[in-house]
Amino acid sequence: MLQRQNPSTPERRRNPAADGGALSMPHNDSRSFFNLSQLVLSAGQIKPSPALKHSKITYFEVEIVDVHSRKQICIVDKVPPTSTLLDVKHKFHKACPQWYPSRVGLQLERNGPFLKDSVSIQSLAVSSIVTLYFTDLGQQVGWTTFFLTEYTGPLLIYLLFYIRLSTIYDQVESRKNFRHPVVHLACFCHCLHYIRHLLETLFVHKFSEGHTPLKNMIKGCAFYWGFTSWIAYYINHPRYTPPSFGHKQVSYAALAFLMCEAGNHFINVALAHQTNSGNRTCFPSPTYNPFTWLFLLVSCPNYTYEAGSWISFTVMTQTLPAGIFAFLMVIQMSLWAQKKHKLYLKRFYPEVRRKAAMIPIIF
Repeated sequence: MLQRQNPSTPERRRNPAADGGALSMPHNDSRSFFNLSQLVLSAGQIKPSPALKHSKITYFEVEIVDVHSRKQICIVDKVPPTSTLLDVKHKFHKACPQWYPSRVGLQLERNGPFLKDSVSIQSLAVSSIVTLYFTDLGQQVGWTTFFLTEYTGPLLIYLLFYIRLSTIYDQVESRKNFRHPVVHLACFCHCLHYIRHLLETLFVHKFSEGHTPLKNMIKGCAFYWGFTSWIAYYINHPRYTPPSFGHKQVSYAALAFLMCEAGNHFINVALAHQTNSGNRTCFPSPTYNPFTWLFLLVSCPNYTYEAGSWISFTVMTQTLPAGIFAFLMVIQMSLWAQKKHKLYLKRFYPEVRRKAAMIPIIF
């Protein structure tokens, strides 16, 4: 009996260990913990610390220097390489609250051009310190405010002259003299022109977030408002005489005016559609709309239609102030058209090289 039971004793001692019994648990846990510790020590850190990554980023210091006195205004430190010039302007505004971003003009050289807000600091940096020259651009206004103010004035001023205020005209003479139909037609055309400009400013044109000096808006308002007062005074005067060729001259000129206004609107819509769609690889091409066919001859048909509107208005009313205003507008539009035409030649050379800038006959 004893000899038979002795061989089975080791089997009973080995079974709890083989079956994962309670007696082997501490031994296995300590062994697993030891193996895990050795693995961690041999492998090092499993994941690198984020702080080590950030420490490798090179920050720039932007030194703002007055363009006239060459004195240092402030230093904008810890500027990331991905920052733009607009970000620097915002930080500069926090340091110097009297200069808000749209009023700040920054140059890489004293006589160089003003840098755009979208320029990255990394593209300007030669070393870790970037020196920029500061110019105070003066009080600024947005482009939408600029055009709304410029176009609202002529609309209201012309209506004040049209109703013949007692402070402007003699009331006895105003009631005595009969108004020619061209006076009413001229008021309609003039108001239509500026209402179209206002609506296109709000719903068609897409302006950048840039700004322009307040003095430019004052100059533009003085030009448009002043000429509107001069033109409206003569057309709505009680002694105004109708055009020499009568009804035919007025009718044909009014029809040409309306066609130019429609053409100008459709060209502006086509240009705005090109900007919104993001297709900048080719020049705008004419569509089924006949008013856009002028794209075949000139690169700036909106200026052609604008000049045509004021020439037609001059023929319709036959007044000297309107003629002088139309002459000045043709000169201004031609200068703008030449400037845009040069830009179009750089971007769309194959499509634009045989076109005129504004006048179809002159190539």
